[in-house]
Amino acid sequence: MEVDCEGCAGCCIDWRPLAAGDIDHERRGPYEPLDDEYNLVPLHRDEVRGFVEEGLTDALVPRLFASENGIDVGGISVAAIDGRPAFFVGLRSVPKPVAPFGHEPTWLSSCVFLDPTTLQCRIHDTEHYPATCSTYPGENLVLDVETECERVEGEHGGDRLLDDEPPADATPNFGPAAIGETVFAHPDPDRIEDAIRRLRDGDSTKQDRAEFVAVAAASSPGTLEIEPTEYEQVRGRAATAESWVSAAITDWRRRGGIETADPALATTVETQRGATPTPGWNRDH
Repeated sequence: MEVDCEGCAGCCIDWRPLAAGDIDHERRGPYEPLDDEYNLVPLHRDEVRGFVEEGLTDALVPRLFASENGIDVGGISVAAIDGRPAFFVGLRSVPKPVAPFGHEPTWLSSCVFLDPTTLQCRIHDTEHYPATCSTYPGENLVLDVETECERVEGEHGGDRLLDDEPPADATPNFGPAAIGETVFAHPDPDRIEDAIRRLRDGDSTKQDRAEFVAVAAASSPGTLEIEPTEYEQVRGRAATAESWVSAAITDWRRRGGIETADPALATTVETQRGATPTPGWNRDH
């Protein structure tokens, strides 16, 4: 597999406003996301724990799924496993001034770790870079699902997917083996009734997100068991996490759609708050 990512970041940005056609969520599983976040990256349990240990829990957000055959939680029907709401944990998005595909800079919802100036990932060369990102679009190729690379080619031209042979380590995030690994199940639907509504509407609180992150971190692969002590410890840490991400998200939301879309704002909003710089495209990356 080989991709050309320079000047793209189509898998990190909600670029639907730049599309001539009607583009829906990238679907790699059987369910429709409950929220409208585009291209949420499913994290593995150990990756969730890694973000918790690094103090970056404020970069995480859960995703639940709509299902007519699921369970009713506060009037919302969600996909479930044995009566427990099923969810992913992924990376949050926020409006940023970006200029993908040769377009003029504009405000588009983007991954919290995307550097607007280079369109590169700030955690690419770290241990926290998600496996789903490192093998993308391998899972799509395994499942024979249209890739974001191909969508960008169709809308904006150019060659992004240069070799469509999926890597050996690209595996689907759904299925029985994913339970407790990338697909988690919340043990108490009543406790998250209000949180599910807020997540659907894009209004989740830090406490909402901490609840799901704690369940994911305390899960065990292949089972629905939750380790109580781990859950309590992670929930406490997640509810109080305050990395550069929190301040940057607040600042981007304040500026988004009001100030001129200038990617250089990232220096003030992110880098000066502690975000890792990216190398640019003047070297192999």
